[in-house]
Amino acid sequence: SWPELNFVPVVNGLERPIHVAHAGDGRGRLFIVEQPGRIKIFNNGSLQPTPFLDISDRISCCGERGLFSVAFPPGFAAKGYFYVNYTNTAGNTVVSRFSVTGTGDTADPTSERIILTVDQPFANHNGGQIAFGPDGMLYIGMGDGGGGGDPLGSGQDLLSLLGKLLRIDVESGVQPYAIPANNPFVTASNARAEIWASG
Repeated sequence: SWPELNFVPVVNGLERPIHVAHAGDGRGRLFIVEQPGRIKIFNNGSLQPTPFLDISDRISCCGERGLFSVAFPPGFAAKGYFYVNYTNTAGNTVVSRFSVTGTGDTADPTSERIILTVDQPFANHNGGQIAFGPDGMLYIGMGDGGGGGDPLGSGQDLLSLLGKLLRIDVESGVQPYAIPANNPFVTASNARAEIWASG
């Protein structure tokens, strides 16, 4: 027979939670991304009252826009910074880096360093997932830019970052980022070198 599933509430008091991540620092915290522009910390069975990060003043929300995800680099505990993906007040995708303060339970919203901005032609299909791979590279999921049915053909246009999985090196020290030497289009003249996969 099929197993019977039960659901147990773990946390209340969240507004449009959209992504959960951990920092890999052994502290057992969960970082919950709220679409309107905040990241909350769930630790030891409770939600901390002060947001880890609040950038709601620079976010366009909601629908398919907002603060989408957070990613912590390898060795985060020593580095003290992390990355987020959001749509800004103009509706464009922004990938940026923020630094933590004090004990690491809050971040400084004024420490933002923008890594990448991608214009979005429509309000939907923005993508939004970022994650570090086992190779230490940052992977960025970009939607096709919206409009329904990819009317601009962005998914097949190798000169557009829309409709792609991007792979960049944000930890090499090159500003704002470096292109990994083994990206598939790194030597192509008719394609963006950031592209890892197109669709």
